[in-house]
Amino acid sequence: MALFRRGSTWWVDFTSPGGKRTRVSAGTENKQEAQEFHDKLKAEAWRVGRLGERPTYTWDQAAWQWLTETAHKRTHEEDKVKLRWLQQYLGGTPLDAISRDLVMQIGNQKAKDASPATANRYLALIRAILRKASREWEWVDRVPKITLFKEAKRRVRWLTPDQVRRLLDRLQPHTRELVLFSLATGLRQANVLKLEWSQVDLTRRVVWFHCDQMKNQVSHHVSLNDTAYDVLVRQKGKHPERVFTFRGKPIVNANTRAWRNALKDAGINDFRWHDLRHCWASWLVQNGTPLYAVQELGGWQSVQMVQRYAHLSPANLADHAKTIDAVIALP
Repeated sequence: MALFRRGSTWWVDFTSPGGKRTRVSAGTENKQEAQEFHDKLKAEAWRVGRLGERPTYTWDQAAWQWLTETAHKRTHEEDKVKLRWLQQYLGGTPLDAISRDLVMQIGNQKAKDASPATANRYLALIRAILRKASREWEWVDRVPKITLFKEAKRRVRWLTPDQVRRLLDRLQPHTRELVLFSLATGLRQANVLKLEWSQVDLTRRVVWFHCDQMKNQVSHHVSLNDTAYDVLVRQKGKHPERVFTFRGKPIVNANTRAWRNALKDAGINDFRWHDLRHCWASWLVQNGTPLYAVQELGGWQSVQMVQRYAHLSPANLADHAKTIDAVIALP
């Protein structure tokens, strides 16, 4: 078939004289426009096959190739969501026609709709795909320089023990257990929600995560303190595989209306679930835990990621600063 529809969008499907199959979105709901796109691609395929010209590749082909090569990556599904949104701007566009101005127009629109930080994730994906197309696939000679937006440094949001107690008193029992375990271990929401009993050893008091379960793709283990251990003991027998459940089923989302209402009732504003991890790290630093130890406990790959907590240990730094007094030792 030359043209077919997926939903309301027309797609092109043909085989070139050299036997290569081309199957790509025309990026339009208009059949006539799709036919013109088809004819153009087929003519180019003929020139490539008969005259030896290099084919003109489109964004659709590059996006498809990217998804094919990165299907094993943790961000695969996220990339698919981003690419669906980008299709409205880049669908059917030849790679050599993608200019810096076009990319920045897309970035500006996403920044307007969401935030500069979110726009940067989309710009980074465009840049990665175009670089692949140029450096590895050799589909295009050069790609535009893409500059990301400057992102404001986010402050560290943490709670005092009194605020945490007020919050815990207002949570439903199953959510309270999730919050306690998160505060006790510093684990990300996804790692807590997806935790399985096969990853838990209560005898050795440890839980572990394989590299494909971690954000940084590095395997990680967590030693269980008394709070975390007690939470796990209370979950025993509730489900054969998953640790945290509600009414017999695994919990899939912690950022619920009940969670937000509990925060409001506790008088806590501007606080996200991920900030529980900030609480854990902040409390460790405030109580004298060295940054390198926080890095190891939290599974961060670089010390730069924990530098944001350094200002929370002024007393410890003051003790080190006093070392100079002994060196100078003025009478």
